[in-house]
Amino acid sequence: MELIFSLKNIRQAAEALLEFTGKEGVLAFYGPMGVGKTTFIKELCRVLGVEDTVNSPSFALVNEYQTAAGTPVYHFDFYRIKNIAEAVDMGAEEYFYTPSALCLIEWPERIEPMLPENTFHINLEEIPFGDRKISI
Repeated sequence: MELIFSLKNIRQAAEALLEFTGKEGVLAFYGPMGVGKTTFIKELCRVLGVEDTVNSPSFALVNEYQTAAGTPVYHFDFYRIKNIAEAVDMGAEEYFYTPSALCLIEWPERIEPMLPENTFHINLEEIPFGDRKISI
């Protein structure tokens, strides 16, 4: 699946992604710094009805939100971890296998061996005119 979007139609792109992946499981977002991973995750959360302020969990490693339906959304940012043992120690795997939960992961390449087999690997890249392309 491929999606091309800008900030003008980011909501439609987020809705299309959730329609494709479903609203539970693990979504791993790959892409360089500044490509818009956090911005896209914020929009996914809005589409799901999360009312909390969605921020990158750069220092906390994980933020937890609730959807309008009351299901958990776990937002991870593994940019600052030094090794996979830190993710293991914080219990990341337990989150990945929580029933009915959605896990949104930034910088998943740092914990690749921990990801479940059914993880959606989502690549974001900047294309001309400031648009973004998502490839799954």
